[in-house]
Amino acid sequence: MPLIAEYSTNARPDRGIVEVYDSDAYPGDEEALDRSRTQVVAGNGYHLYLHSLQPDIEVEVTIRIWDSPQKTPEDGEGTVPLSLESETGQLVVNQLTFGPAGVMDLPRPGVYEGHAAWSGRRATAAYYNTCLQRSAQEAWSSERIGAAWRQSPNAERYILNLWFVRESEPDGEDDEDDEWSA
Repeated sequence: MPLIAEYSTNARPDRGIVEVYDSDAYPGDEEALDRSRTQVVAGNGYHLYLHSLQPDIEVEVTIRIWDSPQKTPEDGEGTVPLSLESETGQLVVNQLTFGPAGVMDLPRPGVYEGHAAWSGRRATAAYYNTCLQRSAQEAWSSERIGAAWRQSPNAERYILNLWFVRESEPDGEDDEDDEWSA
């Protein structure tokens, strides 16, 4: 069960959300976004939404590609199964307002299944709320608030363990265009 590839980046969970999606995916999915608020991680097959409980302290997103299915980790705050299709073989970790935080090249395009796990979510949110309360009580400047967030004693992490399951299905759009142009 060797690890084939691993990629990590930090991303700001603007509005409490970090996205992971195929670089050629269509716009997001409101239903999946809403599900992430209760499931923590949810998707529609092309987009994944990672829901943080705070909007400003950077979170770590790690994507691991394995050669075979992996056991669900038991040491985090929670896990959910997931499926993600990447027709381009390139995944984007995106911050809603600030744009891409990073890009990972997959070993090959196709459909990947696996599970998402997270840790540090509640502790980071509690620290964030403490900073907000103290900043109001002590009249912190925006620079001091930013410094406090960067010095968070907690690390909020999301780990996506994925393995290849099959090639992408052809979407048929090119075939239809060929019929009309003939």
